[in-house]
Amino acid sequence: MVGLSLGEKHFIQGGIAQDLRSDGRNRLTFRPISVETGVIPQANGSARVQIGATDVIASVKAELGKPSALQPDKGKVSIYVDCSPTAAPIFEGWGGEELSAELSLALQRCLLGGKSGAGAGIDLSSLSIIEGKICWDLYIDGLVVSQDGNILDALGAAIKAALSNTGIPKVNFTANSASDEQPEVDVSDEEFLQFDTSGVPVIVTLTKVGRHYIVDATSEEESQMSSAVSVSINRQGHICGLTKRGGAGLDPSVILDMVSVGKHVSEQLINKLDSEISAAEACEEES
Repeated sequence: MVGLSLGEKHFIQGGIAQDLRSDGRNRLTFRPISVETGVIPQANGSARVQIGATDVIASVKAELGKPSALQPDKGKVSIYVDCSPTAAPIFEGWGGEELSAELSLALQRCLLGGKSGAGAGIDLSSLSIIEGKICWDLYIDGLVVSQDGNILDALGAAIKAALSNTGIPKVNFTANSASDEQPEVDVSDEEFLQFDTSGVPVIVTLTKVGRHYIVDATSEEESQMSSAVSVSINRQGHICGLTKRGGAGLDPSVILDMVSVGKHVSEQLINKLDSEISAAEACEEES
């Protein structure tokens, strides 16, 4: 937890009320964002994202699996986050494990549309190979390297960048083997299909401090929040998921307003992220 004096708390709250935060940003402005792709060579895709002093890495591993009986025409995605104990004192011991579990669940809600999969930002049907028999299982791992607030949005951005860096090996099978109980497949080492990330959302967290809400809160600002709402929104402006934290209840009209502000801010974030991902991939190809 960030230990602040009474004066510092007043300074942060007063600045937010005046729409001039302590680092010079206004309420709806993000810190500088940088993206690096292909940071873990043995993964199918990976990316590192820094938002201010918050630094996270996401990697994607694809393995052949069997679809679930409930969704025979879809692949599976699991998301797990690990908080490095060196990133912040609160990550040591149980604090880190609790936060890891909380972030993993929030990312699943925001990107996979909850348990039903309705509204999922990741198209699971694109991971199906032979309906009911073989699919791709994607294992997405997030690592928090250093933390200065707004971890969830940074992880969401890193996952989007890692997925856009992901090549899924092409799978060949003979036509009659598709009807076999255990079809034989040949996984290519050379041909890869680029994972489609056009529908993958970004996550925008609106943090309520006093009567106002801000985006991309720092650790100090988060220590002054009453509650926070995270909305995942795709390029089409569709909401893919929603999660809330913080003890204070919110009036439904306030949540609706936060969602509409989130939609407005998400456009800038998607454009910024897309241009950073393109630049990172061009840089990776050159090297």
